[in-house]
Amino acid sequence: MRKYRLLGILGAAAVALVVLLASAVPAGAQSTIIVNPGESIQAAVDAAEPGTTIIVRRGTYAEDVAITTDGLTLRGKGATLVPPAQPARNNCSFEGPPSDGICVLGELEAPDPNAPPVVVDPVSDVKISGFTVSGFPADGIFLIGAEDPVVSGNRLTDNGEYGVFHLFSTGGAIEANRASGSGVAGIYVGGSPDADVLVRGNEAFDNELSGFFIRDAGNGRVVGNRAHTNCVGALVLNTGENTTNNWRFVGNRIFDNDKFCPGEDDFPALSGIGIGIAGGSDNRVVGNVIRNNNPSGDAQFSGGVVLVDIGILGADPPSGNRVVGNLILGNEPDIFWDESGMENVFRANLCQTSVPDGLC
Repeated sequence: MRKYRLLGILGAAAVALVVLLASAVPAGAQSTIIVNPGESIQAAVDAAEPGTTIIVRRGTYAEDVAITTDGLTLRGKGATLVPPAQPARNNCSFEGPPSDGICVLGELEAPDPNAPPVVVDPVSDVKISGFTVSGFPADGIFLIGAEDPVVSGNRLTDNGEYGVFHLFSTGGAIEANRASGSGVAGIYVGGSPDADVLVRGNEAFDNELSGFFIRDAGNGRVVGNRAHTNCVGALVLNTGENTTNNWRFVGNRIFDNDKFCPGEDDFPALSGIGIGIAGGSDNRVVGNVIRNNNPSGDAQFSGGVVLVDIGILGADPPSGNRVVGNLILGNEPDIFWDESGMENVFRANLCQTSVPDGLC
């Protein structure tokens, strides 16, 4: 699994403005900046005051973009973002060259080099929409230390790790995006005990591990999404902080997740899982359609809905989870539970097979 790559992030250099903007509204007017093909999105971002709308017109832009200003709206009108031939360092570079397409970065401190950084001043109310972001070494859109960001209507293809990576961030929404070909997962939310994010109306497919990945984060909603042709449609994972709880999966369509992911270190091989909850607590899976998720290789477990304890040191087993009123058919099996944890409930699901017997 991908390790946090964020220790030692302080001290990033500021970006110098080297490109004149073609179109900027004078100070005092309603702030809108237009970026045309051949011009710099980053220069527009650096020149923008809080509350500015930046409109990026149709074309291909070979650059990475870092946002640290509150209240910016970055709106693509058919714009495609691809990696530059020679990336320059920006505020999201950390210890190396930029590797994300669009990064939204709050102010962080790392008082303990052996622990994740702490958000001391989030960047708030940033909106990103209408872009195709393709081929970046890490993430298409990376949110770290963000408050109430909205990422909507983007196409995120063939990025090295994640399509959208929502880390140490709270609130906002990830909605109506299409994420495919990611090296790990299409859409990720992690590292926040109170993520409080709405993940709605997205499609995540053909990613190397999972369509949706919730890790060490609590309190969110996953509503009306589609996940298919991944190893796992949606993975809810607790790795020791025991904060992966209170997620609501409602009205999603999870189907044909039959790719095979070999095991890595102490993590098991995965294939044929619709919604997998590994160590999470008090999550709700209600009113979803989960069909035809079958393994294509030798996996330790599989199923339409899977609840397991994968034995991570310090992580509690899955407890207090409720799987209620779903259509779960054609999976192998429809429900799999390793009988770990307490007070897990399976009720009123339309399904045919389960391990152990009697859960349908």
